[in-house]
Amino acid sequence: MKNRLLVFVMAIMLMPLTGMAQKDVFEKYSDNSDVTFVSIKPKMFQMIAKMGIDIDDAEAKAYMDMVKSITSFKTIITDKAEISSDLTKWVKSRSSSLEELMEVKDDGTEVKFYVKEGKDADHVKELLIFVNGVGNVMNEKIEINGKERKIETVLVSLTGDIDLNEISKLTSQMNIPGGEHLDKKK
Repeated sequence: MKNRLLVFVMAIMLMPLTGMAQKDVFEKYSDNSDVTFVSIKPKMFQMIAKMGIDIDDAEAKAYMDMVKSITSFKTIITDKAEISSDLTKWVKSRSSSLEELMEVKDDGTEVKFYVKEGKDADHVKELLIFVNGVGNVMNEKIEINGKERKIETVLVSLTGDIDLNEISKLTSQMNIPGGEHLDKKK
């Protein structure tokens, strides 16, 4: 009985360590030279929201209102198979706490949108976009820091008070692969 109790106590004590070992995938790859990593902090969104906009332009005002509601934007882009595999595993584990909004499979490419519910049906706290197999359909060559790069996997996380009715505009303007599918969802 004491052995079982000891094993149980040890397991509980080690739980925080396993959580730390499985740290956020964005933190894990933020300094990796095999990925393109982008993280936009809340202060940047506050600065964007303070930019002068034409109040008479309803579309510009709606765009700025949406930008104000975003607290975090993170993305990872890679062409490395082992990193793509790790991102896929992370998305699968993370997806259990999110609702799958939609999935698109076409010509070897997979696009998935996940959300965490917000204050109502039109708002979400988090939008997770996962695109895998980009290399199957992308013919353009991309150069980053003088090096030619191929894209295989894209992972995007947006957090805040996000209006789903407006998010397709943002993904389109930021040229995020798969963003056009959100517009078709409406």
